[in-house]
Amino acid sequence: MAIPARPAALPGPSPEGRPVPELDPAAVGRWQAGGGELVDLLAQARERLGGVAAFRLGTRPTVLVTAPEAVQHVLALHPDRYVKRSHRARLLIGDGVLAATGDAWQRQRRLLQSQFTGRGMRRYEQRIAEAAGTAAARWAAYARTGQVLDIGEEMRRFALDTIWRSLTGHPLDAGTERELAAVPAVVAALPGLPADGVTAQGVVAAELARIDAVATRAIAAARDGEAGPHGPGLLHVLIGAAGTRPEYTDRLIRDELVTLLVAGHETTATTLTWLHLLLDRNPDAREEALSAGAEGSPRRRQAVQALVHETLRFYPSAWILPRSAAQDDVLAGYAVEAGTDVLVCPYLTHRDAALWGDPGRFDPRRFTTPGRRPTHPGSYLPFGIGPRACLGLQFALRESTVLLEHLLPVHTPRFLAVPEKAAFGITVRPDGPVPAVLEPRC
Repeated sequence: MAIPARPAALPGPSPEGRPVPELDPAAVGRWQAGGGELVDLLAQARERLGGVAAFRLGTRPTVLVTAPEAVQHVLALHPDRYVKRSHRARLLIGDGVLAATGDAWQRQRRLLQSQFTGRGMRRYEQRIAEAAGTAAARWAAYARTGQVLDIGEEMRRFALDTIWRSLTGHPLDAGTERELAAVPAVVAALPGLPADGVTAQGVVAAELARIDAVATRAIAAARDGEAGPHGPGLLHVLIGAAGTRPEYTDRLIRDELVTLLVAGHETTATTLTWLHLLLDRNPDAREEALSAGAEGSPRRRQAVQALVHETLRFYPSAWILPRSAAQDDVLAGYAVEAGTDVLVCPYLTHRDAALWGDPGRFDPRRFTTPGRRPTHPGSYLPFGIGPRACLGLQFALRESTVLLEHLLPVHTPRFLAVPEKAAFGITVRPDGPVPAVLEPRC
């Protein structure tokens, strides 16, 4: 799709607020008749109307937010005015922290937050390193034999192994890996499921049953005190919480486990897949990162992490963040009525030419060179911002960087086919397989 080039034009503040500029209903009708992706309609609204734009889907008023100041207003400054109504993946993750609201969400987030910052993250360093080492050994075998691999499946396999080790303390075994293939199957199916919850659940009942069976076994093993070679994992923290917090029933523990599985591997796997595709088109970026410093040096690590950040600019983990206006508000000078659907779209913010010079160019130096990227906190938000920003940001960056430090110096994938477009669902992912063979880095 075309990258919108029109800069965000926000008026000055107004006590009452003026009407949000609205996309011509005929344009909405043409989009609906054409069966396009939602992102196409959002891009039209952004390009024609700017960083705060309105349209109607049926009778529901909807406001698109892409301008950084407005993004910060909605997500960071006034999360009490713009709330989550229901998570699209609730069918899968139940009442896990991503879907929870109110006091329940605050309690669940407090428990998990300590696990993903500072000392909590150090607990998972060795597990991440071992998962990356396992993936690197697998790639070395593929390279020796010339075996065709699917880059997307390989990245998913690594990310799933990493989060499983972090949850249970054990490496991912083959049987569990086969059963957990149901997770991406449900995630991919979610956007097309019927609106009726009972009917939707029936469509993916078999996959949900497989996921529940894996969760039940893992919870039972952890409750029996079965810790892995590097000690207990996140699942043991959840079970320990049940001793003092009665809300942590087996069902909520299951929901948190599945939430962490979904959030902890789907987004990372997708980001790493996009990164390999982008490096295939921009091989100089790979060489520049590897020449930034010696193996294991801070400079090389920073350069490799910049590859991840620039990939996340193109394809943010959370490409769209739906909210509902809980009360009347004035947003960037515009009046927003209570009950309005509000869509924050990092995908379009990250492609705004007024914020990011030459946004269609893959340029990791935006994240290593001072002054090369916008400084407003609402300009770059691949994991969201504010109190509901993703807990796993540092975890995802760490595991991605460690894996790339293992793979990039050794292997260059030669793609046998490349998906022609992106699929916009819960995540934004390549729309199709990505088969490749591995060649030695020249």
